[in-house]
Amino acid sequence: MSRPEIADSDILEPDDVRILRALQIDPRVGFATVAKVLGLSELTVARRYRRMRRAGAIRVIGVVDPGALGQSRWMVRLRCRPGSATAIAEALAQRDDISWVALNAAGSEITCAVRSRSQEQRDDLLGRRLPRTAAVLDLQASVLLRQFVGGRGHYWAALAGTLTPEQESALGPGGSPFTERPVVRNQLSQLSAQDEKLLAALAADGRASLVDLAAAADLTPGRVSRRLHALISGGVVHIDVEIAPMALGYRARANLWMRAHPGKIKAVGRAMAQMPEVGFAAAVSGPYNLHAVVQCRDLDELFGTLPGVEGMEVSPIVRQIKQAGTRVDGDRLTDPPSEDSRR
Repeated sequence: MSRPEIADSDILEPDDVRILRALQIDPRVGFATVAKVLGLSELTVARRYRRMRRAGAIRVIGVVDPGALGQSRWMVRLRCRPGSATAIAEALAQRDDISWVALNAAGSEITCAVRSRSQEQRDDLLGRRLPRTAAVLDLQASVLLRQFVGGRGHYWAALAGTLTPEQESALGPGGSPFTERPVVRNQLSQLSAQDEKLLAALAADGRASLVDLAAAADLTPGRVSRRLHALISGGVVHIDVEIAPMALGYRARANLWMRAHPGKIKAVGRAMAQMPEVGFAAAVSGPYNLHAVVQCRDLDELFGTLPGVEGMEVSPIVRQIKQAGTRVDGDRLTDPPSEDSRR
């Protein structure tokens, strides 16, 4: 797979893509800093960012990692009766503990990620609610074992080279923001009631000001700044820059379910993590031991050589309903009804 070029977007202009790259490096960076680094005016940066928000091309949100709280994550595939999958997928997308909801296989299969914050919440969904749904013909749940790329690493490789090395270093530290790791951590974090309020505010707007976050969490701006730094550095939450794939010219999306030799799983996962089209890759349990989500210009790009892969099922996505924390309407990211989209 070759690195895609952002050349045929109907929404984004070159300066927009440079702003996206700046936000990837530091999602909470001030518009004044971006303007200085890119040689634009602060007003221009703010105006372009808000236009991309209104167009549904980008959202910046805080995403909690349940692994930091001791909870596992699951990839679930549901085979549904004809005509029922859309309604089930829409209902799943309403849940806060469900992300990456997609319709596959001509609309008869649903793929989603379960990120429950408690075992009771997860068991209620996977052990009772879904199996008892008459329209669900089959349920396959695979637990994530090791994540190779995802979260802040999403589209990181695809936008590499948009800015000069000097511009990137002026915005933040170099290197990928995502570090390969086990899904469930050894050292677990405990959240206070104020932490929960802070995380809820970040889920609505990852660029909310310290003053707004402090008001939401009943803290002072100084204390909320210190707590935010601790939660991010501890891996409890990351600030995700969600981008609508069509805005970058990606028109073909698919889930890849791969079977690799046990001794090659890490090598294949790490190779997938370096491909610009791969937004997520992880080792999972089940008959397929690797899962990846790819976004590319056409499905021909999917058939690159991956040494060590013994079998692969390509499941094209016919409709994306939810990304990490954002509903998708057609090819547009949508704000929650209650969100103030000023920033």
